[in-house]
Amino acid sequence: MENATSAISKGKNDLFQGPFTLAILGAGDRGQNASQWIFEHADQAKVVAVAEPNPKLREKVAQLHGIPLSHQFETWEDLLAEPKMADAVINTLMDQLHVRSAVMALHKGYHMMLEKPMATTLEDCQAIDRAQQETKKIVSVWHSMRHHVVYTELKRLLDEKTIGELVTFDQLEAVDPVHQSHSFVRGNWGNQSRSTFMLMAKSCHDIDVVTYLTHKECLRVSSFGSLTHFRKENAPEGAPALCSEACPAESKCPYSIAKVYCNPSSVWNPFLNNRLAPQAATLREKREILNRSPYGRCVYHCDNDVVDHQVVNFEYEGGVTGTFTMTAFASPGGRHVRLHGTKGWIRAHVDGNHIEVCRYLDGTQMTYQIPKQSGTHGGADGNILANFISAIRHNDPDMALTTVAESLKSHKIVFAAEKARLEKRVVEIGGI
Repeated sequence: MENATSAISKGKNDLFQGPFTLAILGAGDRGQNASQWIFEHADQAKVVAVAEPNPKLREKVAQLHGIPLSHQFETWEDLLAEPKMADAVINTLMDQLHVRSAVMALHKGYHMMLEKPMATTLEDCQAIDRAQQETKKIVSVWHSMRHHVVYTELKRLLDEKTIGELVTFDQLEAVDPVHQSHSFVRGNWGNQSRSTFMLMAKSCHDIDVVTYLTHKECLRVSSFGSLTHFRKENAPEGAPALCSEACPAESKCPYSIAKVYCNPSSVWNPFLNNRLAPQAATLREKREILNRSPYGRCVYHCDNDVVDHQVVNFEYEGGVTGTFTMTAFASPGGRHVRLHGTKGWIRAHVDGNHIEVCRYLDGTQMTYQIPKQSGTHGGADGNILANFISAIRHNDPDMALTTVAESLKSHKIVFAAEKARLEKRVVEIGGI
């Protein structure tokens, strides 16, 4: 299995003898992760500019890379208004900012790593595609699942016809209820007017990767789903709008801010310490800070409107069919895949790096435990950055595993699936 660093060394003519330069647009979680990975691979790339409205997050990137004040910007518009100051941008701005920032960056002469989703409307995705074609810049869309070692192995097994011809597949994305409450109820992606619909915000990864695995054109989709649980009518009796010690249900509520954010053993505790409150703050101070932010709201009294469960049914060319299920109500979170072929089946627990293969002819069953990689998304985020760097270093757009054209293809399926859910009908991909 090729690792992230070795991937950089492959390609045509290496046009960059030393590190090339990057500017980060948006220093939230994904921007911070990219910043850290680049810092750890300083022989390959260097961050020389950052744009981020949150001064704490902006300064964190600036200090890590020694970025001078002249190259620290409060807004992405300010950075892109300056003369070109890097070879490429890492665009991890909020979803609705993608189209303006991406088109401007491309026409300014930057290559670009673009966070998924590309944009929140099909028209905006197509505008980015046009800008890429006009400028001929290398763009990689951050579909990290294509770069996860388990999906890489699944792709190899399918391409080698290990289970014959693929006939059906099922993919499950178990978001985890607390993750749902943080990101898609209280957080940035809970309301469509501020971000986009759930299938695009969270699961365009999944629809992209299953389309990548099938290597076929999707013809039509249907979809069902709704916001079932995180609703005002499901609030415990007497629950206030803010999650407070006075809530009669706090001791029994898994979404209590005391459990989710203030408990040092919680995976969400670093979010509180790194983004909102100083680590030295008292528990009382942290609760007060949370209650002045969106994350202090009761999960049953938010303005969220995205679904908390959804299923999509696909038909691909050649009769291949499949399903995708996204649900908040599965814990621990993670992805599970089943692939059914004419000669056998494959079952994978992606987050466990575990694959099982069975052949029908003799019942032979094989188990693969794929070595885990360090880093976010099971090492996939590092792999996609390495792939992007390699494509630019060798001026070879074909090296980018997830191009704008590839992402646009799978985004069309996502838009069609949401249309099918809302209109309660089968939608032809060619008709959207």
